[in-house]
Amino acid sequence: MTQEVPSDDFHVFDTTLRDGAQREGINLSVADKLTIARHLDEFGVGYIEGGWPGANPRDTEFFQRAQAEIDFRAARLVAFGATRKAGVRAGDDQQVVALAEAGAPVVTIVAKSHDRHVDLALRTTQEENLRMVRDTVEYLRGRGCRVFVDCEHFFDGYRANPAYALDVARAAHESGAEVVVLCDTNGGMLPSHVDGIVRSVLAETGARLGIHAQDDSGCAVANTLAAVDAGATHVQCTANGYGERVGNANLFPVVAALQLKHGRRVVPDAALAEMTRTSHAIAEVVNLTPSTHQPYVGTSAFAHKAGLHASAIKVDPDLYQHIDPELVGNSMRMLVSDMAGRALVELKGKELGYDLTSDRDLVGRVVDRVKEQELRGFSYEAADASFELLLRDEVRRGAPRFFRLESWRVIVEDRPDGTHANEAIVRLWAKGERVVATGEGNGPVNALDRALRHGLERIYPELARLELVDYKVRILEGRHGTESTTRVLISTSDGTSEWGTVGVADNVIAASWQALDDAYTYGLLRAGELPQE
Repeated sequence: MTQEVPSDDFHVFDTTLRDGAQREGINLSVADKLTIARHLDEFGVGYIEGGWPGANPRDTEFFQRAQAEIDFRAARLVAFGATRKAGVRAGDDQQVVALAEAGAPVVTIVAKSHDRHVDLALRTTQEENLRMVRDTVEYLRGRGCRVFVDCEHFFDGYRANPAYALDVARAAHESGAEVVVLCDTNGGMLPSHVDGIVRSVLAETGARLGIHAQDDSGCAVANTLAAVDAGATHVQCTANGYGERVGNANLFPVVAALQLKHGRRVVPDAALAEMTRTSHAIAEVVNLTPSTHQPYVGTSAFAHKAGLHASAIKVDPDLYQHIDPELVGNSMRMLVSDMAGRALVELKGKELGYDLTSDRDLVGRVVDRVKEQELRGFSYEAADASFELLLRDEVRRGAPRFFRLESWRVIVEDRPDGTHANEAIVRLWAKGERVVATGEGNGPVNALDRALRHGLERIYPELARLELVDYKVRILEGRHGTESTTRVLISTSDGTSEWGTVGVADNVIAASWQALDDAYTYGLLRAGELPQE
């Protein structure tokens, strides 16, 4: 995709590789950082903060390799560091020199703007802190760098001592910083606080202002948008809101709100349509499961379950959706549950390729069957494939399947040395042939799966392409004393897409068989096989 260079009138600044990497559970290799940088560049952000060169070898290597290996089409690479140390010339401070020598066209330096932090953390005078800001900005400017200044703890500092916080902002601006970034480092501000302070600082200093919001009060995105409303033209965010403690302002809701709600074009429209894919791709790199309930890009962001919602959406999707999900690369989903009404089943049927609008009896049967199944413990929200098979059975009044079970048996052998052996035997009919097959596995369900495959792959070679990619078990509330019901959800892939199936029984193996049966039946349907026993 050909990428346009963003206008400098408004900055979308991403700090996933620096601030986002401070999230608990994230540990990025240089290769990871390079991959994420490419995703961010393709998404169209204007600035990518890559880390602190000179402070650790990994970040130093990243800057060297990023400039050699990535042809940035939209983004400028940004190096992060701090002001010079107290009592040391900027040119003699090796960390400041390392910033200038990193080769990044832009440098962001963090400066103390809260008087208490100057006194207790830096252990220097407030006047020396101002000189540290001025000297560092002037030195880096003299080395040909564009400079942004992050005023750490600015909002807390402004509320405690507004005069000094303003002095720090002026020192940065007057010494040549292009942007003075006001940081809610502790994440405790509310939108009304941010709005008032940004307006005051803008009036007092005339500086170009940015916003860096942590999410400790759950307001990072709202605070970022409030700062923009108040005059900020530079927003600092992280992909998926990654960051220290509870995280930072989430890049994707901020960009979507600016572009779709404010009418401010901050990334190319084509990139916006790739937002969901970009979010999930970055989640895969950092090895965290994508949040299903994340605004705009979560798989549940446009999922509808209530029958009332479905009735309205059947008339007009905008009645219960704030945007067209395709604008951000997402899609509407209809969740089938015991809350389902006729409209939801019709919409779900349409989504699966079945026009049910002219057959009220059929829709009624499907609704009744779903509610009956959910009373038994079934759930179709994450099992679209099982629901489609249920729908097919009602449409075709008991359509034949690819195979018919005669019996299955699983044997678990406990050995004296503490090891276990798991063996399964299945007896079934397929294409008029009786099949008896055995399988061994590292657990009873795995053995059952292998036996089923062993028995059917000769008859249906397409099964060799199928892979079980996820397996979940939930014990439902018991109905009689210690008795309970087990629900199994299985995700299966054919290498190009995934589907979910569900089974419910009074034991985990029987429930697993049901889910496996549906998984392979649906896989064969996708492969174009014709059902016949």
